[in-house]
Amino acid sequence: MASAQLFSPFLSDLGPNGGSQRLVSSSTESRKDPLVKWLLLLIPVTSFGLGAWQIQRRKWKLNLIQQLEAQFTSSPISLPTDPTELQTMEFRPIKVSGHFDHSKELYLKPRTLVKPSKQSQESSGLGPQEIGAHVITPFLCTDSGITILVNRGFVPNKKLNPQTRMEGQIDGNLDLVGIVRLTEPRQQFAPENDVQNNVWYYRDLAAMADRTGAQPICIEADCDSTVPGGPIGGQTRVALRNDHLQYSVTWFSLSVFTSLLWFQKFIRKAH
Repeated sequence: MASAQLFSPFLSDLGPNGGSQRLVSSSTESRKDPLVKWLLLLIPVTSFGLGAWQIQRRKWKLNLIQQLEAQFTSSPISLPTDPTELQTMEFRPIKVSGHFDHSKELYLKPRTLVKPSKQSQESSGLGPQEIGAHVITPFLCTDSGITILVNRGFVPNKKLNPQTRMEGQIDGNLDLVGIVRLTEPRQQFAPENDVQNNVWYYRDLAAMADRTGAQPICIEADCDSTVPGGPIGGQTRVALRNDHLQYSVTWFSLSVFTSLLWFQKFIRKAH
């Protein structure tokens, strides 16, 4: 009996609420610590990987920009007989001969003026930030017999009605150089095209061709197409966003910062 009373404090520690429970708890924590340690290491490792991926994306984007600029500045070629070839020729200059059908103009808006020549800007009386639209007109190519769509360029809202710019409504045959443009998807917050009221917010070549009876082929006229009183040509935007360097710096910085935190927590503290 005396021996039982002597060892009773140690025996109680081995009960359901005693030392065995503390041993189980410490054992569980020891198993969790390495797991948390290596899971947290994934943060700097993943950040570094994303930074390296952005570097590769930047190289790809720079090559793409170089290719587009080379196409944009190349010599104009004739319109291919097979329209499907145009799918790989965006931003390539094309030369065509024919005449406009001004009765089926389309209006792509809202648009702002893009770097016009001083002479073109002064002849139209436009300010550099004036809001307006691009005038897209069917163009019958006399050599091939097909009708395409030509973005003649920018007009301000006050000149949207063709009756206010009759001087610029060219009649008869002419030679024209334009940049191939493909159809474009609707941006996330852009409204739907208002086909009934002939107001277009993005370039839907299939719908535009259906309304005008033209082929779903579009070129944007160059600056030389500009005539007094008419739309200002040369409105092609050749610009691709290249923010990959900033993205890579952000990811690499996050990787360095979290690596230092991880080292402080699990390496230096352990020593």
